[in-house]
Amino acid sequence: MTFNIILLFVGAIIAFWISAICGGGASLILIPILNLLLPSSVVPFSLTIGTFTSSASRIAVFKKHIQWKIFFWFVPFSIPAVLAGAWMIKYVNPDYLQLIVAFFLLANLPELFKSKKTVVEEEKPYPKFMLGIIGFCAGFVSGITGAIGLLFNRFYLKFGLKKEEIVATRAANEIFLHMIKLVIYISLGLYSKTALWLGLAIAVATIVSSYTVKYILPYLSEFIFRKIGYGAMVASGIMLLIGTSGKIIEQDNISFSATHHNFQTESIISWRQMDFVIEFAIQDGLEIERPIRPDELPVHLKEKYDRIRSQYDRIDLEKVFAFRKDPVYEFYCYKNGVLTKFKG
Repeated sequence: MTFNIILLFVGAIIAFWISAICGGGASLILIPILNLLLPSSVVPFSLTIGTFTSSASRIAVFKKHIQWKIFFWFVPFSIPAVLAGAWMIKYVNPDYLQLIVAFFLLANLPELFKSKKTVVEEEKPYPKFMLGIIGFCAGFVSGITGAIGLLFNRFYLKFGLKKEEIVATRAANEIFLHMIKLVIYISLGLYSKTALWLGLAIAVATIVSSYTVKYILPYLSEFIFRKIGYGAMVASGIMLLIGTSGKIIEQDNISFSATHHNFQTESIISWRQMDFVIEFAIQDGLEIERPIRPDELPVHLKEKYDRIRSQYDRIDLEKVFAFRKDPVYEFYCYKNGVLTKFKG
C-alpha cells in the first residue's frame, strides 16, 4: 500500500505538470493507473480529491487570469449535469462510459497535423450560448469519470483564451463541480479507505505541481501549448482505450470467433452470457443473429413453437437482423441428432 501511494504521488506530480503545460489532462492520465489499484466505481472519488486540490491551488497561483464571463455561463449549467452523471455511476458500468470518453479524446487526432496558418484561419469563437452546452456536457462527463480536463480543452481554445487564462478559468469552473461530486460520491457510498489515501496522495502532488509549473509556462508559445494539449488528449485516449477495453473484455467474457463455409462467413461475438452471430453470405448480405427465449417470439410464432416443441428433443431460437429488412426468426429443431431449420 505504501509503495503504491509513493508511486502514485510521483506519477501525479508529473501528470499535473503535463496537465498545466497542456491545459489539462492529468486526471485522464491517472485513470488507467487508478484502475489498476481500485475498483472502477471508486476511481472518480480518488480523482476528485486530487482535482479539487489542483483547482484550488491553480486558482491561488493564476487568479488574476480568470475569465469571469466564461465562469458565469459555464457553472450554472454544469451543476445539474454533474448530479446526473454521478448518479449514473450507481447504475451503469463506468468502464463503458470511460470507453466513450476515450473515443472522444481520439477524435482530436487531426488537430495534431494542422499548421499554424490553418489553426489561425479556423479560429472562429463559439457563440456565448455554447458555454452553457459545454458546461452541461463537462459536468455530466465529470460526474461519471471524475475528470474533465482535456475533454473540453479545445472549447476553451476556441474562445481565444491564452495558456494562463485556460489554466485559471478552467480551475475556477471546475472547483465547484469537484465539491459537489465529493458530497455525491460519499452519499452514494462510492468511496473506500484505500481510495481516500490515494486521493490524498494525488492532492499533495497537485499542490507541488501547481506551485512549480508557473516557472515553466512562460517559456511555451501559444502554438506549442495547443499542440502539446492536443497530443496529450490523443495519448490519454489511447491509454484509456487500452486499459478500459481490456477490463471490459475480462469482466464481460467478450470473445470473437469465425467460421468459413462455402461462400458464407459467420462471426460469433460472445458477450456476458449471450452470443451475437454476424453472418455474411453472397446471396443474403450481412446479417446479425441473436439467440432469444420463446417468450420473445411474436404471438403467431409463439403459437407455432408451442405446437411443435413436443416433436423435437431441443429447439433453439434466433432473431435475425438485416439491413433494410424486417427482423425474421429462425427455429433450429433437433431430433435424434438431425437438425431441421424453419424461418418465421
